[in-house]
Amino acid sequence: MRGEHGNAMTTISVLLWLFCGALAAVAARELSWNMMSGAGSFGAQGPDPPADVQQEKQSFNQPMSWRFPDPPAEEEPHFPPDFELKTPEAADSVSAVCGVDSVRVEAKKDLLGIGKPVLPADVALGGCPATGEDPDTQVLVFESELHGCGSQLLMSEDSFVYVFTLTYTPSPLGNSPIVRTREVSVSIQCHYQRKHGVSSGHMVPTWNPYSVTESSEESLYFSIRLMTDDWQFPRPSAQYLLGDMMKLEISVKQFHHLPLRVLVDSCVATVIQNVDTVPRYNFLGNKGCLLDSQLTGSSSQFLPRTQDDKLQFELEAFRFQQDHSGVIFITCNLRATTAAAAVDATNKACSFSNGWSEASGRHRACSCCETDCGTGSQSPVTKMGPLWEQETAVGPIVVEERPLR
Repeated sequence: MRGEHGNAMTTISVLLWLFCGALAAVAARELSWNMMSGAGSFGAQGPDPPADVQQEKQSFNQPMSWRFPDPPAEEEPHFPPDFELKTPEAADSVSAVCGVDSVRVEAKKDLLGIGKPVLPADVALGGCPATGEDPDTQVLVFESELHGCGSQLLMSEDSFVYVFTLTYTPSPLGNSPIVRTREVSVSIQCHYQRKHGVSSGHMVPTWNPYSVTESSEESLYFSIRLMTDDWQFPRPSAQYLLGDMMKLEISVKQFHHLPLRVLVDSCVATVIQNVDTVPRYNFLGNKGCLLDSQLTGSSSQFLPRTQDDKLQFELEAFRFQQDHSGVIFITCNLRATTAAAAVDATNKACSFSNGWSEASGRHRACSCCETDCGTGSQSPVTKMGPLWEQETAVGPIVVEERPLR
């Protein structure tokens, strides 16, 4: 009995020890949790117990209030204060000396007084070519007997009059349909009195001339306008003379965009505001190649670029053959790209003068102007398509003939 009682007491002691150990562990865990919670109020916050998270789709009961900005108000043009059209001065370029039985005619190679020498082969005295040329004074010399070179004899009661005609017929400017000079006919008269000496009559020259911008949805606003000679103001008049340089400025207003560079891919001149009419003259093409100087030997050129959002070029004034009005419209395809985009075969402004040169100085971009510049790679801006390019026109421009004395 005593042994069984001892075993029972041992069993009870073990159970009490296990129970007390469990209570101590629970108390220690609670004490640890309380200490962590208390420390969280002064230090790092402990993790919250996980909870069920419910998600729901956000809905808008009111329409969005943002919209594209309104187009800018049309600005009043700031014209130069004392602008005046140039008064055309008659060119004093032909003189004649009538001899006893012959005539000598001298014609300056700058026959029209516009600073452009004519080709000697284009000038004739009654069908006779020049008999000489003075390289120092740039003068063509014609000598003929009074009865030669298609002269006409007119008689009156007291005098004889020999009439010669000096003609200038300009050669075509390559394959282009334009002219920068005009046909000229100058009448030269030698008067002789029947009973007196020879006198040199004065010449009476005569001649027979050849028989907007819409905004895109992305707030880009393109323009092309005529400028004054100093590029400071819009030109109040669109009237020019043959030999003048027309100064055109292309620009883009960019508003909220990244900085942009404006480009001109092509330009065509027509007699009415319709690029599909004939005659037309494509003087700029191939993704920014100004072809006029190469085709006609003119001084047309891009000016060095000083601003990415503006591009300036000079175009020598011209008229269309067989058109008496002298009216032209210029329509250009303008385009914008990011200012950071590379100047390359499709993003350039190239002029020709003893070789091709680019307005930003990246002349290698012009190497394709003699071939096909293609479409090339597009920047993220130009990939936007028609929102970032536009056909813009300026005109009517009137180009008048420069008078001769």
